[in-house]
Amino acid sequence: MSISGKEVAGFALAGICAYAADLGLFVWLRASLGWDPLAAKSVSFLAGCTVAYLGNAFGTYRGRKVGLREYAVFFGVNIAGALLQLLCLAVSHYGLGLTSPRADTLSGAVIGMALATCLRFWGTRTLVFPAAEGTRTSWTG
Repeated sequence: MSISGKEVAGFALAGICAYAADLGLFVWLRASLGWDPLAAKSVSFLAGCTVAYLGNAFGTYRGRKVGLREYAVFFGVNIAGALLQLLCLAVSHYGLGLTSPRADTLSGAVIGMALATCLRFWGTRTLVFPAAEGTRTSWTG
């Protein structure tokens, strides 16, 4: 199955909206409501996953099966992506001894995010919204 530019653009748009929801909710919960950072991040992560799922389910991969099973698999794929980012950071910081803030940012937020995004894209199109043979995987449906 080939990857179309529209599929990548739709996935990216859903991801950008999810990132904005995650960040905005986290900041609001922390700064305005004074929530604990881990509780705030847990809720904002769940909200971001939900926004990304809805964007992909009703945009990028519309017409595919949508349900609780797909959401659970999507959430699992996103957890795997988050763990991959943490792994990149841990290997760089603790394994390679690259401990500067710049190195941590590069390994976690740049390299880790790039690898996690690839994993999330693959998982979303393969495990969550697999295409039936002979169907298109783009906004044009």
